[in-house]
Amino acid sequence: MEQHNGTGRGFTKDGLDRLRGILERHVESGRIPGVVALVDRGGETHVEALGTMRQGGGEPMRRDTIFRMASTSKPLAMSAAMILLDECRIRLDDPVDAWLPELADRQVLKRIDGPLDETEPAKRPITVRDLLNSTFGIGMDMTAIGTPIFGALFEQNLTPNGMEPMPGPDEWIRRLGTLPLMQQPGERWQYQVSHDVLSVLVARVSGKSHEEFLRERVFGPLGMKDTGFHVPAEKLDRLPDLYAPDPETGEFHVWDAADGGRWSSPPPFQSGGGGLVSTADDYLAYFRMLLNGGVHEGGRILSRPAVELMTTNRLSAEQTAARTALASDNIHISHGQGQHGGWGFGMAVRTYRGDYAPVGQFGWDGGSGTATYADPANGLTGILLTQVGASNANSMQLIHDFWTTVYQAIDA
Repeated sequence: MEQHNGTGRGFTKDGLDRLRGILERHVESGRIPGVVALVDRGGETHVEALGTMRQGGGEPMRRDTIFRMASTSKPLAMSAAMILLDECRIRLDDPVDAWLPELADRQVLKRIDGPLDETEPAKRPITVRDLLNSTFGIGMDMTAIGTPIFGALFEQNLTPNGMEPMPGPDEWIRRLGTLPLMQQPGERWQYQVSHDVLSVLVARVSGKSHEEFLRERVFGPLGMKDTGFHVPAEKLDRLPDLYAPDPETGEFHVWDAADGGRWSSPPPFQSGGGGLVSTADDYLAYFRMLLNGGVHEGGRILSRPAVELMTTNRLSAEQTAARTALASDNIHISHGQGQHGGWGFGMAVRTYRGDYAPVGQFGWDGGSGTATYADPANGLTGILLTQVGASNANSMQLIHDFWTTVYQAIDA
């Protein structure tokens, strides 16, 4: 265990010993090759790097191992749009038509499971707020699996879950614009796609690529030297293979290899929904900044009101009906899909206490076996990173056990 002793309240020794024991148990089971876990509270940081970079042995996992952050990209990438809001370059209730004409004059399916040509006009334009809320009308709505519109998202290669890389941003948004919306703008939270629309919006408003804007305004000022949308050749030795275990047998399959894989070269599309790679310490810098009201080492990254909008619930129960269904219908990933209650801008927000985490905790999980949350009530940040995707329950169970144990380690 590595640690930095700071001032203020931190963690108990017994609690941290128990945390290490839980992590060791998962690694020694053979179901999690390696893990990096970081907890930070009151200026006190503890890191555990256990197991190996690859299944079956090899180089040990390290504190500076680079992970595919998957959907934990969302809370970080959202900061770009919030900076543009702070600078009044976009406004919450601006229609997006001026920057994204491909999304003007929308048609909406008359019923979500209907054919793509049975539509009616949208009641109003899509706004910036709709994109920030993930309510602009189309997304990975798991309650719509098997419908023509859900299939079209994959056929058009509009999600990072497709077998081929997503097209460049202009072609991507053009393809999206050929599809009807699933729901009227503002009516329903739907996963994923809005974050990639924001990637295009940020680039068009700023006149820079999504990554360039994030690097100048967020990654650079926060010292996030290992965060980006691909891993440079000189750092590839720090990127493990990503595994997708067989859901029936548990047999390990490489979903993305480090050498020659999807993150070994710059992607055509810089996906804010799931494209970032990063490290535990880089993400700590970001979540510490959020806990500090937008300030990092005396420099302001985001305004306090922007942080408050991101990290408090923005949705009604009606808008979150799809998340509730997702939580109840996908038990092994429910921790990361709806059991928090609320959703801010780019992240989940706890609005009721359903497990060990208190109301107000915010953050998100990733399908590559990652979890990143902060808790204002306890001044706590926790980051857990593995290379095992959520094709079975193993990495999600580890995430559950990590948080259950972290909250017992708090030195009140």
